[in-house]
Amino acid sequence: MIAMAEAKVFDIQGKNVESRKLDGPLFNSETKPHLLHEYVIGYQRNLRQGTSASKTRTMVRGGGRKPFRQKGTGRARSGSSTSPVWVGGGIAWGPHPRVYYRPMAKKFRQEAIRSAFSNLAAAGNIRIIQLPQMTEVKTKQVADWLKAHEIYHKRVLVLIEEKNENLEKSCRNIKWLTVKRSILVNPFDLVWAEYVLVTPEALQKIEEVFGK
Repeated sequence: MIAMAEAKVFDIQGKNVESRKLDGPLFNSETKPHLLHEYVIGYQRNLRQGTSASKTRTMVRGGGRKPFRQKGTGRARSGSSTSPVWVGGGIAWGPHPRVYYRPMAKKFRQEAIRSAFSNLAAAGNIRIIQLPQMTEVKTKQVADWLKAHEIYHKRVLVLIEEKNENLEKSCRNIKWLTVKRSILVNPFDLVWAEYVLVTPEALQKIEEVFGK
């Protein structure tokens, strides 16, 4: 039987003040690495634009007449300068525009996000935090806040309930830090992150949306 997951609660100074139980299957399911692997592969595939294109021998300029006579030159017989073996000729088996997107089943996505959250919770890497009061855009304030949590050089995902423009802009210049609204989180974000910092309001929304 899997033990009930817990999340540490931190104050604004980055001190652990208490722990909170994380109920439900969203944080207490079995971790399925193979399922997360399949999701990440599918997610990255769906991000591909599929706009790469190359010209075949019918698309390049030239090829109107035979480059040289068939016999007597000592060279290989050639019928067109657009051949892929010629410099400036067409490309053989090159890329062409295509659609890479493949829909993923709702149940598959639900299982993946449960597995990702449960994996982080089991490792104790989900933290309930208080956000710094951002009255202006200031990267140093966010950096000091992360240093207080001792995770400045880690891959950190901050989940918030409502849009916070000052916070989001202040985080843009910090490497390995991502800020995202809780309802937009996906298993790829959770697999990428080493630590997930979530506000109490965002955690409640996550449980409402993904805990069903």
